[in-house]
Amino acid sequence: MAGNTRALVLAWLFVLISSASAGAPYRFFDWDITYGEISPLGVSQQGILINGQFPGPAIECQTGDNLIINVRNSLPDPFLLSWNGLQHRKNSWQDGVSGTNCPIPPGQNFTYHMQAKDQIGSFFYFPSLAFHKAAGGFGAIRIHNRPLIPVPFPSPDDEFTMLIGDWYTTTHKALQNLLHGGKELPSPDGILINGKRSPNGAGFNVEQGKTYRLRISNVGLQNTLNFLIQDHNMTLVEVEGTHTVQNSYTSIDVHVGQSLSVLFTANRPSRDYHIAVSTRFTNTTLRSTAVVRYAGSSGPAFEALPAAPSDVEFSLNQARSIRTNLTANGPRPNPQGSYHYGSINVTRTVRLASSAGSSVGGKLRHAVNGVSFAEADTPLKLADYYNISGVFRLGGIPDAPPAGATVEEVRSETAVMDSDHRSFVEVVLENGEDIVQSWHLDGHSVFVVGMDVGRTWSEQSRDSYNLVDAVSRCTVQVYPRGWTAVLVALDNVGMWNMRSEVWARRYLGQQFYLRVYTPSPSFRDELPIPDNALLCGRAAATNSSRPTPVSRHLLIK
Repeated sequence: MAGNTRALVLAWLFVLISSASAGAPYRFFDWDITYGEISPLGVSQQGILINGQFPGPAIECQTGDNLIINVRNSLPDPFLLSWNGLQHRKNSWQDGVSGTNCPIPPGQNFTYHMQAKDQIGSFFYFPSLAFHKAAGGFGAIRIHNRPLIPVPFPSPDDEFTMLIGDWYTTTHKALQNLLHGGKELPSPDGILINGKRSPNGAGFNVEQGKTYRLRISNVGLQNTLNFLIQDHNMTLVEVEGTHTVQNSYTSIDVHVGQSLSVLFTANRPSRDYHIAVSTRFTNTTLRSTAVVRYAGSSGPAFEALPAAPSDVEFSLNQARSIRTNLTANGPRPNPQGSYHYGSINVTRTVRLASSAGSSVGGKLRHAVNGVSFAEADTPLKLADYYNISGVFRLGGIPDAPPAGATVEEVRSETAVMDSDHRSFVEVVLENGEDIVQSWHLDGHSVFVVGMDVGRTWSEQSRDSYNLVDAVSRCTVQVYPRGWTAVLVALDNVGMWNMRSEVWARRYLGQQFYLRVYTPSPSFRDELPIPDNALLCGRAAATNSSRPTPVSRHLLIK
């Protein structure tokens, strides 16, 4: 008995030491979530503030840092924050979506404990419940390299965050009611740049001859946005944690949910220049501007801004040009290109086809492979952990669209796709509609090996795959009437959300959860359930008999 107790204690100490990451620094954040009056488009409306700020405060950290984020929910509604791009290595317990976490009840708090493990790059956080994303509550995440790890470009003289996104003056609850009433969202009312539309309220100051880094994230609800700096070129250097080949662009498309970094040099005459952010692939183009003001500026910007590109081919060719810089380090001192993804055998092919809005039980729904995701009364991660049956159906999402299926055959179900830990999977995202789709997988990055427009995917499409230097990222676009193929190593055990970043579609069912499973649970592969985990739904009844993480895992093994 004494030996078993000692083993348990040693095992738990091992977990504590491992999770502390060998002395990695801790960064503490204390956030209060409230409603407040905002007017980013000149119309007063209710927004979600974090510590009174809109957008919310930025998270600045370094590779390996532990992030302790205490979130107090002062809203009258349940609330969750999710972290777009933070990979949560070994820790889907902190993902912040309804399938993994219980909502934070009104008047209560929850403390997220995450680690920026083996990550660098530009990301953002956002609220994931009840269409809160349309009210704000988002902010930037900037993960810097360790000082001793070189980056493939000289240190910029300064850097700026650019949170861009479409915006509605209608409240998030009114938009939610539109969807519940069977209607699609209308066109947005404007574009925000760091929470503002006015050029006098958004922008930054620069000095002649200096180089600056812009970290750009599309935090909007549905629209692809084109970003340009008047009369300046931009050099792409990073996409969601991957250093890229340093191509120069006059403008760049940022699809909804995506993040990237560009460098630009203030090498023009000293005056003001506009930053322009414009919608793409829409009948009516919306545009907002910000100002780049040179020190000693001789006057305001005066040239007419060029029109945003209007064709799909421009965006497709630009996307194909974004590739991994194989000579650059990642978060550790080894070349990113040393991971030869093109030589790994694919163990499974999954084709995911989105469907246009259809009626399920008299309600508007969107679907993946004929299945529209139905929210459960209990987070799926908790149901899986406590072996609670009847919450979700494993294997409910087929690996391919049903042959000959029509939109009328869409069904609503809490379906989960099962997968094996460390499998290497080809995922083909198919888009039969006339809009741009955008897909995100929590907990993982994917190699974007191929994409096309105007034709369907077939096995022969693999002949065009980039198996050498495809960019690795967590959010990918699929062009109208086209496809995008990605390869993904499922090396992160947990329950992970695969979703449309077109938020109305995600809200109406164009999402599912991917269960990355191992039959031999180990702290090496997944951290234990946190002591402060909220329990709700059918999991609430387990509170009194809740096993300690160590004893449960030892019993399973």
